[in-house]
Amino acid sequence: MGNFYCLYLVLLLFCFGFFVNTLSQADSGSDAITAVYIVSLKQAPAAHYFEEQLRRHNHHGHGFHHNSSSSSGRLNRLHKPRNNSRYHPSSGSYISRVHDSLLRRALRGEKYLKLYSYHYLINGFAVLVTPEQANKLSKRREVANVVLDFSVRTATTHTPQFLGLPKGAWSQQGGYETAGEGIVIGFIDTGIDPTHPSFADDISEHSYPVPAHFSGVCEVTREFPSGSCNRKLVGARHFAASAITRGIFNSSQDYASPFDGDGHGTHTASVAAGNHGIPVVVAGHHFGNASGMAPRSHIAVYKALYKSFGGFAADVVAGIDQAAQDGVDIISLSITPNRRPPGIATFFNPIDMALLSAVKAGMFVVQAAGNTGPSPKSMSSFSPWIFTVGAASHDRAYANSIILGNNVTIPGVGLAPGTDTDQMYTLISAVHALCNETILANDMYVGECQDSSNFNEELIQGNLLICSYSIRFVLGLSTIRQALETAKNLSAAGVVFYMDPYVIGFQLNPTPLEIPGIIIPSPDDSKILLQYYNSSLERDGLSRKIVRFGAVASISGGLKANYSITAPKVMYYSARGPDPEDSSLDDADIMKPNLVAPGNLIWAAWSSLGTDSVEFQGESFAMMSGTSMAAPHIAGLAALIKQKFPHFSPAAIASALSTTASLYDKSGGPIMAQRAYANPDVNQSPATPFDMGSGFVNATAALDPGLILDSTYEDYTSFLCGINGSGPVVLNYTGQNCWVYNSTIGSADLNLPSITISRLQQSKTVERTVTNIAGNETYKVGWSAPYGVSVKVTPTRFFIGTGEKQILTIMFNATMNNSVASFGRIGLFGDQGHKLNIPLSVILKFS
Repeated sequence: MGNFYCLYLVLLLFCFGFFVNTLSQADSGSDAITAVYIVSLKQAPAAHYFEEQLRRHNHHGHGFHHNSSSSSGRLNRLHKPRNNSRYHPSSGSYISRVHDSLLRRALRGEKYLKLYSYHYLINGFAVLVTPEQANKLSKRREVANVVLDFSVRTATTHTPQFLGLPKGAWSQQGGYETAGEGIVIGFIDTGIDPTHPSFADDISEHSYPVPAHFSGVCEVTREFPSGSCNRKLVGARHFAASAITRGIFNSSQDYASPFDGDGHGTHTASVAAGNHGIPVVVAGHHFGNASGMAPRSHIAVYKALYKSFGGFAADVVAGIDQAAQDGVDIISLSITPNRRPPGIATFFNPIDMALLSAVKAGMFVVQAAGNTGPSPKSMSSFSPWIFTVGAASHDRAYANSIILGNNVTIPGVGLAPGTDTDQMYTLISAVHALCNETILANDMYVGECQDSSNFNEELIQGNLLICSYSIRFVLGLSTIRQALETAKNLSAAGVVFYMDPYVIGFQLNPTPLEIPGIIIPSPDDSKILLQYYNSSLERDGLSRKIVRFGAVASISGGLKANYSITAPKVMYYSARGPDPEDSSLDDADIMKPNLVAPGNLIWAAWSSLGTDSVEFQGESFAMMSGTSMAAPHIAGLAALIKQKFPHFSPAAIASALSTTASLYDKSGGPIMAQRAYANPDVNQSPATPFDMGSGFVNATAALDPGLILDSTYEDYTSFLCGINGSGPVVLNYTGQNCWVYNSTIGSADLNLPSITISRLQQSKTVERTVTNIAGNETYKVGWSAPYGVSVKVTPTRFFIGTGEKQILTIMFNATMNNSVASFGRIGLFGDQGHKLNIPLSVILKFS
């Protein structure tokens, strides 16, 4: 099978390459350059048409197979035929034929290549054509929209304890053995390593059926053999047609299969839903046991991102379309577009619009905010139907230090053992321990300790070797691993890395070191080390040769975690609001991010062939940071909410997470936000809603929110119809005419669990409707007004019975002219203990 598959892929790549070349040579004019375009049609997609019939239909169907390379490889059904597939079996092939017919009529006799037919969430296709052909397609009356494909990028052991899951949310759900059971989370990412114990289905006595509502398949390839899926990992496919047509797909690194050659996808899947109690062993050291947020949830993988180039929207949309069709409950996207979408509003881009249809079909959608902070408007996730997550720290840190002979202690990083506690070791710089044959002029990077043959072993043996950490380590030209190999070959007692002064503001993750070692991340601290070292050298008066190395030190180990740090804190790299409404950066009346979750220094599973982080290559766990790690925390917690409240809409899940979020760190002070890339812990101030949304996720409170603020698909389309000039675009993507809405709603009027007003002209009144999902309760309403604004909420007290609704009217009045964003809150306090927090943000005020 493997050889056949390889041959198939080679032929496929050859055909794609040949096709692209002939297409480009066919016409030497300016229009000969081909590109991938995403074309959507005016007719509504299958999800919108079949919604009613779907509920009545049960059938055994494989679902639609994309007619592209991304479905190469056999498709493998798990265990039993599944029913309740999301759409009528004949619809896929019928819609695909409609697309083919349109292309034949529009581009009579011309060459083109259709990559995907989308028909479930958006009715359209991805096609490789020239700009001239794209123009022809855009003029067809059936065609609504033609968008140039764009690129996207990828943007845990202790966090369950930090989030209080074992004694809180898990215990409410019957313990970790059942937490998240029956819920399928779909990951649009770099794939998965199916051999990892975090995804095994046989580690528990508890029976583990595949949910009946899921109808996905498992693609079988050489790297992803039959049997890779199980009752935990229930579906896996890959989508790469857009990448392959560009000629940038590297089959040796990227794998034309669901297998993860990067590491990122394996990491995010295990954060959300990895098995409970898997030992984390890295570089021979044990760092505790890992667990996902919803350790009993099922995982379905839709690989659309790749190690060597990231990914493209055409492939991502194909993955989302398939996930929805398969029946996943939650979609987790740790990916963001590389640029802000053009057009009349950021919301109208193929990814966000496919996700809108996913929400219509009942799926909760989580997306990473992006790692482009800390500047304002750096947000890369735009739409109100998407739950956008920023990254915060948690309270576990690994720190080691070096104690110098002059009693100065310098802090550093490194997941490393220490030297013998009661002994000081001589420090020797690599540049002072060269062999006679090696001279600095020959190798200006010799101080990076990459080649043991450069050094005198007699000098270094039993001593601490000092190496420099330069920009070459950041670029991957030099590696910690190679320097450790050098130190071991020379029998050094340990290794000390000082930071080259040119590596400014680079944040180092703790790095696994098998031998005693430390990396000093601060250039200033590095200077202190070098000054002590140089001042302790004794040199011969005439020759200036070193006759004695006088500096000594010991290293205290960095394997033990310290839990005393202030947390959570919003990380400097976490993207910030306000939410940009369009490419000219007008502000939307929508608060982003929605909240923050742990995203910094997260231990989670790593692919056996993952190369994204060179420090963890070959390891089965890695410690990673980014909003990519924060989003799957929320996907897993959403699975717990969905398990407890199966009928909750996506907006209800979002409301439960938002209104219960915490505003305080674990010491009781306000959550702080880092404001600068360099020295982030010095440059910080209290976080605002544009840094942290509603606050830091409170997993246990989210399972008992008391009241929810709900929104429907109709609310979102009515809001989109209110955007100037949006009528044709809404029709394109949804098949819905804006004239069906007698009155549209502005974004501030969406029933979101937050209120953002980007321009307050004198006064504005908005409403919010709360629904009681708990017992009868009486609520008091309090608020604090944003600076420069007066606020009045009515009623200030109300009784609400189970299942009843209550409208809150909120009046804003500008009391001064002010162009600086200011913030406030509304608090709802129930006499049965429920508390809700609704953040307020007002940017421009005109009194």
